[in-house]
Amino acid sequence: MIWRWIERHADHAPDAPALRFAGRVLSYAALARDVARAAAALAARGVRRGDRVAFLGLNHPAQIVLLFACARLGAIQVPLNWRLAPPELRFILEDAGARLLAATGEHAAAARAVAPAGCALLDAEAGHADGPAPAPVGAESDPVLLVYTSGTTGRPRGAVLDQRALLFNALNSVHMHALSPADRVLTVLPLFHVGGLNIQTLPALYRGAEVVLHPRFDPAAFLDACARDRPTLSLLVPAAMQALVAHPGWAAADLSSLRAVGAGSSEVPLPLIAAFHARGVPVQQVYGATETSPIAIYQLREEALAAPGSIGRPALHAECRVADAEGRPLPPGERGEIQVRGPSVLRAYWPDRPATTADGWFATGDIGHVDAEGRWWFTDRLKHVIISGGENIYPAEVERVLRTAPGVRECAVCGRPDPRWGEVPVAVVVPGEGFSRAAVLAHCEGRIARFKHPRDVVVVEALPRTALGKVELNALRALAAGGRG
Repeated sequence: MIWRWIERHADHAPDAPALRFAGRVLSYAALARDVARAAAALAARGVRRGDRVAFLGLNHPAQIVLLFACARLGAIQVPLNWRLAPPELRFILEDAGARLLAATGEHAAAARAVAPAGCALLDAEAGHADGPAPAPVGAESDPVLLVYTSGTTGRPRGAVLDQRALLFNALNSVHMHALSPADRVLTVLPLFHVGGLNIQTLPALYRGAEVVLHPRFDPAAFLDACARDRPTLSLLVPAAMQALVAHPGWAAADLSSLRAVGAGSSEVPLPLIAAFHARGVPVQQVYGATETSPIAIYQLREEALAAPGSIGRPALHAECRVADAEGRPLPPGERGEIQVRGPSVLRAYWPDRPATTADGWFATGDIGHVDAEGRWWFTDRLKHVIISGGENIYPAEVERVLRTAPGVRECAVCGRPDPRWGEVPVAVVVPGEGFSRAAVLAHCEGRIARFKHPRDVVVVEALPRTALGKVELNALRALAAGGRG
């Protein structure tokens, strides 16, 4: 039961720092008191086992407090992406059947606007009660997180993660990061995604470490925090890494406290990895999905330095395989779909829709392979694959080549409908100094097969991205379909 983590640390090390936010430090004893008071407040508003409690706001200690309070009651937290439009938020609240919506101050008005009938509102920053907390009833098998996928190809689906999944995910993280109570984790990615919440933040609290929490990612604030707060670990996505490397303070920033940074959510370009390694900071890649809590495959620190670009090896508490379209395991070297099985895999899609095969395998929809040394490599998203004249083209493979072309700051590749070939690859590019379409197209010559060459280059000011820095496929395809920018 994850609610016990905080209580036990409060017993063993009550004065140890748990959360640092906006100049305030919350000890484990204080965090345990806040969790008990939040559980009392939820119970007073009628929240019972199995009820859904939504949260809307930037990163804030209140979300973490409410999560552990929900775990104590056997209730389920529904973290909401504050970047979504009101109709999207309302759909999630209605689909989840949220009993209560907690919001921080800056999102109170938005919460009032989207709360469906029968969904009570709560000020997340003041939603505590002074009365005794109800007796804890949350169990290992109780769902505790209902996280909605991005919905880039349709309506989002809610992944149901139970307390046991979060425990085993934390154990995987402890192994990946060699976490100890002496660590200080700098959290800048959004907690409404399992990456920001589960890869380092909750595992740090499981281990009795300290979490330095920022409301959102800001490159200047990140670099300042590295010098001031001396974090030992952090987690980034490629877009955040790029923003840091491009920041004027990057070269002189004091990064000496960082043992490593984790990176994932999409393919991490090798030049970004090299930029961090040049500053003495190993980049440990981690692979997974919302449905796997998310940690499924990762690099240890030593492997991050030995094999940049690999996503690592299967997690300590996970089984992974590469399978063909019929679900048959493939031998090393062959590309196929990455599938995951283990205690951190979701129990179902909300409310009770099957998410795995009969024997427990979750199909990620990602293509990868295993090399002769047992290292795993990500190839591309299955839904991104372009089929042109019967040939499979993996956009990530083309993007790796285009990133080295003169004048290309950022790029993404997708398919455009074509009457002859079915689809053809198109490059969507953010230009830099010395850019020309002809040079970009010529750059592919001799580097990848001709059928993989982009047939067009669309120029944009910025790539369309999600909150975690992933390129939004539908928006990208719309740009590609529109022709030259």
